[in-house]
Amino acid sequence: MKRLAHIYRLGLKELTSLRHDSVLLVFLLYAFSVAIYMPAKGSIMGVHNASVAIVDEDRSALSRKLADALLPPEFQAPVPLAYDKMDSALDNADFTFVLNVPPNFQSDLLAGRQPQVQLNVDATAMSQAFMGAGYLGRIFQRELLEYSQQATPSPIGMTTRALFNPNLEGGWFLAVIQIVNNITILAIILTGTALLREREHGTLDHLLVLPLTALEIMLAKILSNALVVVLCTWVSLELVVKGLIGVPLAGPQPMFLAVTALYLFASTALGIFLATLARSIPQFGLLSIPVIIPMLLLSGGTTPLDSMPTWLQWVMQVSPSTHFVSLSQAILFRHASLELIWPELLALTSIGLVFFAIALGRFRKSLAA
Repeated sequence: MKRLAHIYRLGLKELTSLRHDSVLLVFLLYAFSVAIYMPAKGSIMGVHNASVAIVDEDRSALSRKLADALLPPEFQAPVPLAYDKMDSALDNADFTFVLNVPPNFQSDLLAGRQPQVQLNVDATAMSQAFMGAGYLGRIFQRELLEYSQQATPSPIGMTTRALFNPNLEGGWFLAVIQIVNNITILAIILTGTALLREREHGTLDHLLVLPLTALEIMLAKILSNALVVVLCTWVSLELVVKGLIGVPLAGPQPMFLAVTALYLFASTALGIFLATLARSIPQFGLLSIPVIIPMLLLSGGTTPLDSMPTWLQWVMQVSPSTHFVSLSQAILFRHASLELIWPELLALTSIGLVFFAIALGRFRKSLAA
């Protein structure tokens, strides 16, 4: 009971110290609001509102049918363009796509010839150009087959249904991944800076003269900072993700918050370990960069693990962020039950215990020194 009382009092001290740190409070507010809303609303993963012009030299029903097939929200309404203005329009970046329908296109198609439609792409709009060219190719192929009546019914019919996110809006996925990434960043930064701030201010020396153990000090820092991050995560899910962005989360939030608390046990221990290696907060910030960035980029949230080399997939299994991303997607996107996610939970718990033991050993040595 005495140890629990020590941890409770030290935890209150950590929360009080954080309350008076205006820089970290502003960073917390930014990380769980603006840093989630702006990427989710501003970043377009697919083709959206792409500008198209059409040079119609055929002026037939088929050329008009091709123009009418380009519909929002993927494409803007096609703008008629003169042939001699095509190069200048692309050079000035007035349009991302310029479609050139040659003369006698409809008659050549009906006569059994193979006329060609020229599609000019402004490749400086990289993501739109790459994906939009594929979109346009499939749209035109479908329209031409229907018009020429060459399409034969297939014996196989494929129906695709998206259980979560029916319109496949990239912002919905990005909002959740941003929360996962921000949890990783804050878990490491909050605990590391809390330890180094006490060392720089001399309050750590005061703690050493008290009847406290390294385990009690470390648990107080982990639990208090984990509580702050879990509360900020819950508020962000309710107000930003569900409220402002409008993401209908499929899975139960209490389960996700419990998994978040388990993940924070491992990531905050990592933050304390890095803080014992650094001598100052700026040095800790530099030391955190080569640790945090691979955890964010290679955990499976930005790039799927299947797309990485096999050896890298095995290496990233040691990172707790890899299992946290997998658990977050399974719970919030697919409404996975405990029966499906228990292997990931076991792996995350094991990694957390190992990280905690290593950090505790290093922390005891730093206190003794």
